[in-house]
Amino acid sequence: MEFDAGITFCYTRDLKSTSEFYEKVLGLELTLDQGGCRIYHAAGNSYLGFCEREVEGDRAGIILTLVTEDVDGWYQRLIEHGVSIDEKPKHNPEYLIYHFFFRDPNGYLLEIQRFENPAWPGK
Repeated sequence: MEFDAGITFCYTRDLKSTSEFYEKVLGLELTLDQGGCRIYHAAGNSYLGFCEREVEGDRAGIILTLVTEDVDGWYQRLIEHGVSIDEKPKHNPEYLIYHFFFRDPNGYLLEIQRFENPAWPGK
């Protein structure tokens, strides 16, 4: 048996600013607006969901990773939107990736990366 899709749900205290970030800065398509929760199409059958709650979940250890060949293009787009990024994209020889990290308005850690490992599907 297989699943049809995967959704990573995260909490936010400010659904409006979160929606603006994921729609306007990252350009993700809103798939479903449930009022207090909004679900965005990330890639293929993968989705990110954000639900407005007073008490946020623990963000430690959570990394939302978006995979693309155009890591540098995304870095430039985020800089143009005023997103604070500590380090420029770099190669990570241990994991055979090219990537960088930044945070969304809720403090969640996001990573944009490209797989350089030929074993990754599509390489």
